[in-house]
Amino acid sequence: MGILENAKPAIVICTTNRARATAFYRGTLGLTLAYEDQLVAVFKVGGATLRISTVPDWLPHEHTILGFCVPDVPATVMALREKGVTFQRYDHIPQDQSGICTLPGGKRVAWLKDIDGNVLSVTDA
Repeated sequence: MGILENAKPAIVICTTNRARATAFYRGTLGLTLAYEDQLVAVFKVGGATLRISTVPDWLPHEHTILGFCVPDVPATVMALREKGVTFQRYDHIPQDQSGICTLPGGKRVAWLKDIDGNVLSVTDA
């Protein structure tokens, strides 16, 4: 067995404004805040810990940093759109009018950005 094989993952997402990011993850994405202190805001997501940490000079990456496996991608996209989320469009990826890409084999994925420009995704469970 590997040293960390049974460890629960802790995801760290950087932000330039923790209060604003916390409001997005809690209010827009609907995550439950476990606790917040002077360093981080911590959410519990699917058995993992999601930590929002302030980095004053943070610049987001252009690739997905966190994906959410959901049972119904179209319904999730619709619910997030109703909360004002805009889904990303990529010229090199075929996507339907909702921004959903159907991958070979039928799995679906759609991409969105948080308030700092971090790329997130929702995909079939």
